[in-house]
Amino acid sequence: MNVSPGVEPAAGVNSPDRATTLVASDLDRTLIYSTGALQLTMPDALAPRLLCVEVYGSKPLSYMTETAAGLLDRLARTTVFVPTTTRTREQYGRVRLPGPAPRFAICANGGHLLVDGVSDPAWQALVAGRLADECASLAEVRAHLLAVSDPAWLLKERVAEDLFAYLVVDRTLLPEGWVQALAEWAGPRGWTVSLQGRKIYAVPRPLTKSAAMREVARRTGAELTLAAGDSLLDADLLLAADHGWRPGHGELADSGWGAPHVENLPQAGVAAGEEILRRVLATTGPRPALDGAG
Repeated sequence: MNVSPGVEPAAGVNSPDRATTLVASDLDRTLIYSTGALQLTMPDALAPRLLCVEVYGSKPLSYMTETAAGLLDRLARTTVFVPTTTRTREQYGRVRLPGPAPRFAICANGGHLLVDGVSDPAWQALVAGRLADECASLAEVRAHLLAVSDPAWLLKERVAEDLFAYLVVDRTLLPEGWVQALAEWAGPRGWTVSLQGRKIYAVPRPLTKSAAMREVARRTGAELTLAAGDSLLDADLLLAADHGWRPGHGELADSGWGAPHVENLPQAGVAAGEEILRRVLATTGPRPALDGAG
């Protein structure tokens, strides 16, 4: 793959006396959870303590368990930890993860590669060139989405970072076969379609989390890549990693998706985020003991 000019590795992450491990993880419903996604099925007295990691509209929005927060802090200090999200840069900027600020982050499903919080212009140019060469325009796809949508079930229509589009729909009213018909229209034009929760995403095929992860691995000299994710847009990321984890909820779990090197965890909800971090740390080094956490 043609890649953009590299940057110097972050200090200490690529020293010659230890191999560099890159951990690329999805955020929403993988590491962080809204109230509706927590799935706190245990008795109230046994529920884990939660740490709020995102505020929106002056209200708490996303959480991790306190134990998961401690695990992530340790992970971020011993690996190249790369938040990898379909969120826009603005949406990602609301998230306050525990531990040191990541040197790299992937936003807009791979459309933006942040380096110390700033989108890398060389990566932007590379992505823009591929989309122009290989895909129908966003304007064409957006116009089709609006033309074939019904106000009876369409709640919102949005464009993310001028890169891809998505609809927020009432799934109970969405006609059977509508998403498949859209996918059949989009495929020859170089776009993919996926239904995730209440959102229908239309994303250019070259716009992937895996491509951005490979670029970070190249820049840091990572010898081992680990990944985690729950949604259909995470499948390419999991397939590209040396090893991965999938929680027991989400579109990948619902569809029965799997791969030989991807562990399908039984845990669902916020407990899955904690377990993913435990498994990642067990893979990268000795399992830490967190006395009294829960």
